[in-house]
Amino acid sequence: MISLSRRIADELGVAEKQVTATIELLDEGATVPFIARYRKEVTGSLDDTQLRQLSERLVYLRELEDRRDTILKSIEEQGKLTETLKKEILDAETKTRLEDLYLPYKPKRRTKGQIAIEAGIEPLADALLGNRHLDPAAEAEAYLNAEAGIADAKAVLDGAKYILMERFAQEADLLAKLRSYLADNGTLLATVMAGKESEGEKFRDYFEHKEPWSKVPSHRALAMFRGRREGILSVKVDVEVPDGERHPCESMIAQFFDLRDEGQPADAWLQETVRWTWRIKLQFHLETELLADLRERAEAAAIEVFAANLQDLLLAAPAGQRATIALDPGLRTGVKVAVIDSTGKVVDHGAIYPHAPKNQWDASIAQLAKLAKQYSAELIAIGNGTASRETDKLAADVIKLHPELGLQKVMVNEAGASVYSASAEAAAEMPDLDVTIRGAVSIGRRLQDPLAELVKIDPKSIGVGQYQHDVSQIQLAKSLDVVIEDCVNSVGVELNTASAPLLKRVSGLNQTIADNIVAFRDQHGAFKDRASLKSVPRLGEKTFEQAAGFLRVHGGAYPLDSSAVHPEAYSIVEAMAADLKLSVADLVGNKSAISKIDLERYVSEQFGLPTLQDIVRELEKPGRDPRPEFATASFKEGVEKISDLESGMVLEGTVTNVTNFGAFVDVGVHQDGLVHISALADKFVKDPRDVVKAGQVVKVKVMEVDEGRKRIGLSMRMSDEPGSSDRGAPRSARPERRESGRPKSSSGQSSAQPAAQGTMGALLQAAINKK
Repeated sequence: MISLSRRIADELGVAEKQVTATIELLDEGATVPFIARYRKEVTGSLDDTQLRQLSERLVYLRELEDRRDTILKSIEEQGKLTETLKKEILDAETKTRLEDLYLPYKPKRRTKGQIAIEAGIEPLADALLGNRHLDPAAEAEAYLNAEAGIADAKAVLDGAKYILMERFAQEADLLAKLRSYLADNGTLLATVMAGKESEGEKFRDYFEHKEPWSKVPSHRALAMFRGRREGILSVKVDVEVPDGERHPCESMIAQFFDLRDEGQPADAWLQETVRWTWRIKLQFHLETELLADLRERAEAAAIEVFAANLQDLLLAAPAGQRATIALDPGLRTGVKVAVIDSTGKVVDHGAIYPHAPKNQWDASIAQLAKLAKQYSAELIAIGNGTASRETDKLAADVIKLHPELGLQKVMVNEAGASVYSASAEAAAEMPDLDVTIRGAVSIGRRLQDPLAELVKIDPKSIGVGQYQHDVSQIQLAKSLDVVIEDCVNSVGVELNTASAPLLKRVSGLNQTIADNIVAFRDQHGAFKDRASLKSVPRLGEKTFEQAAGFLRVHGGAYPLDSSAVHPEAYSIVEAMAADLKLSVADLVGNKSAISKIDLERYVSEQFGLPTLQDIVRELEKPGRDPRPEFATASFKEGVEKISDLESGMVLEGTVTNVTNFGAFVDVGVHQDGLVHISALADKFVKDPRDVVKAGQVVKVKVMEVDEGRKRIGLSMRMSDEPGSSDRGAPRSARPERRESGRPKSSSGQSSAQPAAQGTMGALLQAAINKK
């Protein structure tokens, strides 16, 4: 049997020693971000993607080994473990194959086949299977057993049939062949349940739907599964068989056991046994497996979409450390105002009432101008929920009437802000502020630094998923945690301003240690250097090793503490500086001096060229931020609601969500529009994320508007003409929908929507059907 490290190495296409070394690091508690960044010599420079794949496969294969040991022990205790069976179990490469091999030996409830065996009928089953010349009815007479309730030949033959059916259905190699055949040739069939047509109108696309099982896209699969869960749809997997022809799986079973129908006395009985085996024992079993596999595949794709969108949002360009006036728009209840300084600290807050019914427009402008001047604010962050465009107009008037303030207004996606503001974490962080003010603070902070603020919010509340509530919540949470961890550690965290929710995402840290860091900072003041971390309760040497490189201390006592250079490598930098007759402070950022460093001089067993090259790059741009430059969409004046949109209008907008079938874009009318995948570019697009990412500013053309159903069809191809092609999507194929900036209902559920109609819907449906 191939070792775990060898098998993983073959799958990843890397050397076994790289895998072995990585496994040792993982087993010692090292995190993937730490290994990827600071242990390149040990792993042979495996990147974070390879390391994640390695880690996942390691977990799977170790679970497989544990299950293998359990199965071997169970069969051995039964006294049925032969050398051949043992070899098959040891050679099994998947959990499915392992369970197939274990099936005949798995403890189970008393079956009809077992009852027949207990009644002494097994010799008859063996005889008929081995000699087709025997007459089943005649042979059965010898096995009558009134005491066992087997009083006639039919009962005897039924018992023999059950014995063979169970034997056939537990043949691992046959199961593998049937499973593979159905996977390659099976069709997914969805039909509406009788009498559910009106109730299930939103699933109308699937009332009579069929497509190859192997090609069903994630969003359609999840829509059908939702319809089944709600009792609207029946969903099955089968092979289409012409009338009068035998099911190919029955033929495969007969062929596997060499059972030909040649008119021999036992042939008809054996062929009937084959039919029963398929229809009673195997068809439902394999169909259930395939549906479970499809769900798993669909969920994995949906989770991947969510994770990719979340990554794009977390790594969106920060506005930076600039004092900000944050506005959480509202009409009757007023606009909540929070002023935060360059570090995100709340320095003032309140409410203004520029809109109906109070209409205090001029007073609101005066109040905002006063706050901007008092706190030297540079930005006005406006949440994109209800009354956002009206409030955006207010901010525009402030800027127009007070140009001396140099203000810039930015519309901010506020999805999840209200969820966070009512959370226990927000209450602990801002105990003296009202829930509504906390929401404004969150809006302002996510403009300054999206990553630092969004990590505080349950990712499922951010609104970038595709059927996120229909997938495994455990797998979803696990995947999103990985994304957050990678994003946080790729950017780095400022130790003296980071919140506990952000700190706990740093490599090696957890909630307890993060809380201890914040408490220590509150008690002793700002950290002067990284070394001071060792004084934090429960933060030991191992934790320091894992976390220190990702924590920054800007303006501290030691210049390298604001960089990604790990403290363990400080001595190397000090040696470089000494050789150049410079201080470390004079070397940092000095490209001319850095270019003179001969890295070969500093290569050692601990620090090879990959790490030294990373160090030099970091010295050139210490604490560099991998995120893009800050940019924001400019919404068109006078376009504030759906009714303001006109076909052919060209607008700027922000991508709010990317799905497998297109991208949703906020153009400032409180309802996201859809750019279907076919309208993302002038070339064929296989994956929308190859063209757009969540948070990206894009230019779109309005192709069609359905105000009644709040549907907006958009195109990123400026040559497209409205009405000439479709830019919509069937509602049943859509992800979790929401109005711009507003979270979904408290249940988090949203159902599939009615099918698209008109030009936009019809042409899109045709495009989807061609997939």
